Amino acid sequence: MKRILTLCIAATIVACKGEPKDYATLSGKIENFDDSKTITIFNAKTYTKIIQLNDDGTFKDTLKIEEGNYNFQHGQQHGRIFLKNGDDITFETDYKNFPESMVFKGEGSDINNLSLKSALISKDFFTDELVSSGSKEEFDKAIEDYKSAYNELKNKYKNVDSSHVAMMDKNINTTVQQLTNFMSRKFATLSAFPKGSASPTFENYENYAGGTMSLSDFKGKYVYFDIWATWCGPCIREIPFLKEIEKKYKGKNIEIVSISVDEGRGYRGDKAAAYEGWKKMIADKDLGGIQLMADNGFNSEFIRNYKINGIPRFILVDPDGNIVSADAPRPSSPELVKLFTELGI
Repeated sequence: MKRILTLCIAATIVACKGEPKDYATLSGKIENFDDSKTITIFNAKTYTKIIQLNDDGTFKDTLKIEEGNYNFQHGQQHGRIFLKNGDDITFETDYKNFPESMVFKGEGSDINNLSLKSALISKDFFTDELVSSGSKEEFDKAIEDYKSAYNELKNKYKNVDSSHVAMMDKNINTTVQQLTNFMSRKFATLSAFPKGSASPTFENYENYAGGTMSLSDFKGKYVYFDIWATWCGPCIREIPFLKEIEKKYKGKNIEIVSISVDEGRGYRGDKAAAYEGWKKMIADKDLGGIQLMADNGFNSEFIRNYKINGIPRFILVDPDGNIVSADAPRPSSPELVKLFTELGI
């Protein structure tokens, strides 16, 4: 009798434990959700799952997946999540402040919180102000503080396997290296072209509006140079912000001058096609300011003298033709308006 009772208890325990789940459960809530009322979970292979939100923004569904990283989309916002079968994970967020307000809870939450938070902390240390006008000492301190903050996150979210920690360590180190390389080039540029030194000059660059112009034609005014090309994606993304700057400072003691280095790239090496492409983009995008064409692309003397080997590049010159900044803030940076204000423009 005792033997039968023992076997029954053992069988009950096994039954309660159950078989491993062949699916993950994902639930949560999105405040101020998008009108689509859906979350799409997908990866680079073939998996796609659309989850419907309830009227209060809550959701819950099961996903039969292979272990790995997945993307998710709600409206125009995107995120990443690591999933494996057996997980029962929840996340809550606000659509208006999507990544910053996101918090994962439940089984499998540590790896996702660590991944998310480690990606977000860079904004706390590498600010627009630091990147635009910070010193080397300030940048070095930001790097150390960034590494310390990441280590604090690893201590907070401890239930992450070593392989994923190693991958995140690699990502952090890559970010540090990329930022260090970028800022090193910036510091080298600022050192080579100190504030107050005479600006390199150019003469007789073709003006889209007709005729030619030289640096000396702008004497008596500040000049904000935008070095760009029609094939340059980051250059194109700055155009709406540049238009806002032009509008804001119209009639002020400053000229906004865009200099194209188009010479064939993006046009199969055809310089004539590049030239026509330059004129077409100015017309199609209704570009304002003064639009000039460098006389020999990246090999133009003005471009080489400023050691420009990557674009976009922004330069600010004072009314006497002296350098204010050989690597000025981009139009999209709030630091540009701050700089103009400091100069009384």
